[in-house]
Amino acid sequence: MFYLIGLGLGDLKDITVKGLEIVKQCSRVYLEMYTSILGCSLEDMQEFYGRPLLLADRDLVEQGADEILAGAGESDVALLVVGDPFGATTHTDFILRAKEKNIPYKVIHNASIMNAVGCCGLQLYKFGETVSIPYWDETWKPDSFYDKIKLNRLHNMHTLCLLDIKVKEPTPESLMRKRKEYMPPRFMTVAEAAHQLLSIVEKKDSLEKNTVLNEQSLCVGLARVGQESQQIAVGTLLEMRSTDLGGPLHSLIIPAKEMHPLEVEFLQQYAPSIKLDDYNH
Repeated sequence: MFYLIGLGLGDLKDITVKGLEIVKQCSRVYLEMYTSILGCSLEDMQEFYGRPLLLADRDLVEQGADEILAGAGESDVALLVVGDPFGATTHTDFILRAKEKNIPYKVIHNASIMNAVGCCGLQLYKFGETVSIPYWDETWKPDSFYDKIKLNRLHNMHTLCLLDIKVKEPTPESLMRKRKEYMPPRFMTVAEAAHQLLSIVEKKDSLEKNTVLNEQSLCVGLARVGQESQQIAVGTLLEMRSTDLGGPLHSLIIPAKEMHPLEVEFLQQYAPSIKLDDYNH
């Protein structure tokens, strides 16, 4: 049997009882930590689970799925995923490959940022399409995600922005030499995301009258959701550009233009200056 097991968002104890029982019985257990990270060390996880864990890096997950699935038809093999197994589309490929090979599989779900984001008080059923904000570089500055934020705002829906993670990214120079060398890990902050969004807003303002998003638009920044050190900050897009929420992982929310009174009341815990009349038209 092949198992995809969600670990939740906090630490090693967030695994479900069912998931932990399966981990202890498997012949091999892989840990995937490139699409997200957990707030604990590999050594602590191995001690708590009582067994060694095989690290599944980006190359293995994206190109070595057959290696992970090998033998799963005769013995139990598990892939541990931070959050929920289907929080990242990468993992659906494992299910498709298992089906092709007639390998039985089971998925053990857990909390992910997609539902835990409700901790800020915004109602989950009012979220529109989730977007990903990638790191920019000198030659690549994509902004297509802005159109999705715009569409959500026009339909009075909140937008969850997942911020870029760079783990085991090869350097451009090493790709040229065909010998991979990796850049240090990077995790986008809410301040970096706000900076890029403001750049897009300024460009849109110069090309057309932009009424969807501006530097005074309300934003919610979240850090380390589900962990003891979780932080939430509420402020304008301009204020978020200088907000420091500490270590990873961060997420950014662009709320709808209109909010339920309970949503506004909850956000006032973090920004007392918010007025209900401004978001209840």
